[in-house]
Amino acid sequence: MQQFISKGKNIEEAINLGLKIMDAKKKEINIEIMQMESKGFIGIGKKPAVVKLSLNQHHNHLQEGYSSESQNYSIEKVIEHTEINENLDVRERSEASLKQVELEGKVWVENGQLFVRDSSRRYPTVTISEGITLFKDNVRVKEKSTILAEKDQIDLLVEEVANKKTDWTVNLEDQGLSAILKVNPGYDIKRQIKDIEPAEHIELTFDETKEVVNTLSEEDVVQQLKLLRINYGIDYNEIVEATKTIEPNTFIIAKGLKPHPGVNGWVEFLVEINPKNGLVEDENGKVDFRESKSIPTVEKGEIIAKIHPPKPGIPGVAVTNEPLPAQQTFPIKTTTGKGIIEVDDQLVATESGRPSIEQRGQLVKATIVPKLVHRDNVNLSSGNIRFHGDVEILGEVDDNMLVDADGDIFVHKSTSYANLTTSKSILVKGNVISSELAAGKSNMLMVELGHLLGIMHHQIEKMMVFIKQLIQSPAFKSNDFSVSGLQPLITILLEKRFKGFTTHAKKYIEVVNHGEKYLSDEWCQIAIELKQIFLTLSNHITSVDRLKHLSIKMQELSDFAQLPVEPNAYITISESNNSSLYCSGDINIIGKGCINTKVHAGGHLNVKGVVRGGEVYGRLGVTINEVGSNSGTKTIVSVPDDQMIHINKALEGTILKIGNAKYSINKEKTHVIAKLNDSEDIFLSNI
Repeated sequence: MQQFISKGKNIEEAINLGLKIMDAKKKEINIEIMQMESKGFIGIGKKPAVVKLSLNQHHNHLQEGYSSESQNYSIEKVIEHTEINENLDVRERSEASLKQVELEGKVWVENGQLFVRDSSRRYPTVTISEGITLFKDNVRVKEKSTILAEKDQIDLLVEEVANKKTDWTVNLEDQGLSAILKVNPGYDIKRQIKDIEPAEHIELTFDETKEVVNTLSEEDVVQQLKLLRINYGIDYNEIVEATKTIEPNTFIIAKGLKPHPGVNGWVEFLVEINPKNGLVEDENGKVDFRESKSIPTVEKGEIIAKIHPPKPGIPGVAVTNEPLPAQQTFPIKTTTGKGIIEVDDQLVATESGRPSIEQRGQLVKATIVPKLVHRDNVNLSSGNIRFHGDVEILGEVDDNMLVDADGDIFVHKSTSYANLTTSKSILVKGNVISSELAAGKSNMLMVELGHLLGIMHHQIEKMMVFIKQLIQSPAFKSNDFSVSGLQPLITILLEKRFKGFTTHAKKYIEVVNHGEKYLSDEWCQIAIELKQIFLTLSNHITSVDRLKHLSIKMQELSDFAQLPVEPNAYITISESNNSSLYCSGDINIIGKGCINTKVHAGGHLNVKGVVRGGEVYGRLGVTINEVGSNSGTKTIVSVPDDQMIHINKALEGTILKIGNAKYSINKEKTHVIAKLNDSEDIFLSNI
């Protein structure tokens, strides 16, 4: 026998008994104490000593030759010498009794069930938490705490919480081009009484678990699609995904077919109508005045442009299988002036000269512009020049002289203390000294007038609503507005409700009077209407219909003024000093640059030379070779917040303005690109 577990009253007795049974000596045995003896209390809980005896390895080899008979003999000896422990059952019963004694007077929860053991000394008690109901002998316990006994029939009920259902909706979006399924899964809340160890007093509580449940089914969605009459482009795979989602989500479950846009009517120009630059540079970067571009001209009978009709778009299909019309297309509307007629959708010249084409949206105005060539200086001898067409001046424009034209102004030499104004473009080969140049005059006027009309149109709309309400009230029924008109009522409204309207109307009339020759008749007609209705006493009866007609015309012209004009006016000069340049389009200074000059470009500003002093602005961006001076002369370069400034060399004193942000350059910087970052601050980077 290689191992034997022996028991005794104490450790020594257990070892000796084991050695005797194994017929071995103590030095041949490895001894492991498994349990120390315990006397217990008055015999209860008494425990014997237990040891494990194992033959060591050397003696184990010697025992391998023993026969099975010796092994059987050893077993017989074990049986013979092993005593029956009659106290074992007694001990186990004693332990059970002890456990019963320990549970007396206590209450506990196991697997959601409440257990109680009585005691002669006390009653166990429980506290009932919110959400739990305790029934004692089928009677609900209303108290917060109660005592319990074994004889009580106890039932526990956990208050159920309303489970949240799955919320889902199907909506049509993007004008019926898509059906959107929004799913917000619900949940089930389960409550279970917590297990509690035996104690004289316990508090009944519960665990709460939330399980996400998506009860949406494919059948639910399909049924809803039928109710909404959605039967085109259904994506059943997306519907399946929607029924599986356990998070709030959005699914596109049907897609329609977008309508294909058509093309508005357009004009195809067959001749050059807008040379952008009258001055060019040679290989060394100097202005070569001999290579100036010539002004485009046409001969009688020449076809200037072809007018193409609009192409309609292709309708689409909504998810309800209804047709989606393509966006409406519009034809070109032409207004022909002197020297041009429209024949078979073609613009044909009836006179020789320069074609002038102005396009705003779908409206095209075409005319042949006459040309005035002044072969000397513009001075006191010649007088000021005002001409409805192009003006070419072979000499200079002297001090305090004026050149005003509807077409292009081309000055071969310099201007000094002069004023050049046109609705088109200006080109000056010489220096511009202490002069004022304004190109795109009609565009500037229309932008200003359009802004005023937008304000007044909004006020007139409110005024008409107010007038209709007053007319319908009993206080005004006795008045005969059909005889006297609305002017007395309008006068009161201007004094009480619309005090700023008169100021805007006077400003509009003033601007029209100063720029009447640059404006078409409809702008001037509105000025007359404003004066008759709002500013003077008139014999013309003012009715609601008259106000409505005026409001409609105001809105049309206001919208028209916001359309980009094609082509834009431009100014091209060599250099300027102490001057003012204003243009609704691009400004190009391609010579030495500008000194102490105020420049405003509605398009892009490009300066090949230097900018020293003054302030320059480019609505579509600014590109300058050099800005500022070594002496730190203040020079401001500004653009809107959506544009950039490019500078090859920026000296001290340069101030950059982009939108409302400013940045001062205190030391020389080169190859600068300035723009706004995400924080609306000016950020400089290198080219």
